[in-house]
Amino acid sequence: MIFGLFKRKSGNIAIVERQYGLLTAAARQPFLYTDLDVPDTVMGRFEMLSAILILYFRRTRASARTGQEIAQEIVDAFFEDVDHSIRELGVGDVSVPKKMKKFAGMFYGRLESYAAALENGDRQALADALRRNFHPQQEDAPPMIGLARYLISAEAALAEVSEDLVETGQLRVPPAAGQ
Repeated sequence: MIFGLFKRKSGNIAIVERQYGLLTAAARQPFLYTDLDVPDTVMGRFEMLSAILILYFRRTRASARTGQEIAQEIVDAFFEDVDHSIRELGVGDVSVPKKMKKFAGMFYGRLESYAAALENGDRQALADALRRNFHPQQEDAPPMIGLARYLISAEAALAEVSEDLVETGQLRVPPAAGQ
């Protein structure tokens, strides 16, 4: 686990760490990579974790203050994790801020495009956005409709999760089919 990510905040360390772990585990479900056309690459894992985090943020946007604070700390942990990963891949210190800016832009762009499709329950629009992001510049990319279906159903399930689970960092994203 990435214990060093949570140094700054004192009150929610255990909660944020537990919730971030659950979200990361949800994004690493083997079924996503073997059956739902998520590429098993560094960028594929970034894309999948981004999608799971987007579902989480959409769930917590209407949460009480505590849930929103935890969500912000998870965003911070995510970007610290991305920073650490970039450095592990050998990107030099001078280039890291530029790369981080690019990843932040990618994440928030996805948040916007996925949210629009999720708001309308538009499976095809979500699948199209997923296809563009998970398989850029690939003309024969898979349709991503299975992943879109999963994300829409996962979001519906997360809407039913009690606020107590959100505030204690125990929100679990439902498993993808086949798990």
